[in-house]
Amino acid sequence: MIQSRKGLFAVIIMLSVLATSCISKKELSKIQTEHEKSLAVANEQLGKCGAELSKSLERISALEGERQKLNAEIKGLENVVALKAEQIDDLKKQRDQQVNQVGDLTVLSQSASNNIKETLQQLEKKDKYIQLLQAARTKADSINLALAVNLKNVLEDGIDDKDVEVKVDKTVVFINISDKMLFKSGSASLTPRAYEVLEKIAKIIESRPELEVMIEGYTDSDPISTSCITDNWDLSVKRSTTVVRTLQKNYQIDPNRLIAAGRGQYNALTSNDTAAGKAMNRRTRIILLPKLGQFYDLLNPSNVTVD
Repeated sequence: MIQSRKGLFAVIIMLSVLATSCISKKELSKIQTEHEKSLAVANEQLGKCGAELSKSLERISALEGERQKLNAEIKGLENVVALKAEQIDDLKKQRDQQVNQVGDLTVLSQSASNNIKETLQQLEKKDKYIQLLQAARTKADSINLALAVNLKNVLEDGIDDKDVEVKVDKTVVFINISDKMLFKSGSASLTPRAYEVLEKIAKIIESRPELEVMIEGYTDSDPISTSCITDNWDLSVKRSTTVVRTLQKNYQIDPNRLIAAGRGQYNALTSNDTAAGKAMNRRTRIILLPKLGQFYDLLNPSNVTVD
């Protein structure tokens, strides 16, 4: 377009020169026609250039719109990225918390597992202890049963069953001997028959050194008071000590195994309202029981086999 303008100025200058020179009208007309054609071509080119310029400006404007749109999209994406980054941080925090919780649960689970294991072990120990007690009870019952049978067999010979009673009570074997068989009425002196009974009992006691022997004296409820005896308590004790001394001195039973006790009129077997009841209550009880150490030995796992 600039070149066209320069051509136009050249034409004008030439026309001016020609106007002052001697040029014919025909030549001048020809020159003018040629320059008009050149001017038309130049204007046509100028129009094309203007149209191209307009298109270029429109394209630039469109590109600028697209650029702004892309910038807006980029900014939106940046916001999305920032939001996602925040969400990722939150998820990481949640993950860390869950890891910590899982760790705590693992510790709790381990602790709970240990508690359950300990409880099961305690239950197992209790179960074994119960079996141990049952085995000890069975063993004690077997021992007592054998002892009772042995006593009955020994005492049956020449002794009235009504005057002597052998029983197994829980963990002990005891012999109830009537008052009339052992003692004279109202005294602590032994009858001749007493020595016969005590001799047989002494043989059993001597053969079982692991047992202790307790002699208990009992009376009826009739009051008694003499120069030698104060009351029923006193009489019951004196009778038990008489038996103890006899077993020790006459039959050489170790006194460390002997226990003397008086129960007086108390712990009666039946009512004292009748003569028969009083006769039943007047008795001496000889109890054969395991020593305390022997009893604990029964509960010792090394001494008892649990099937």
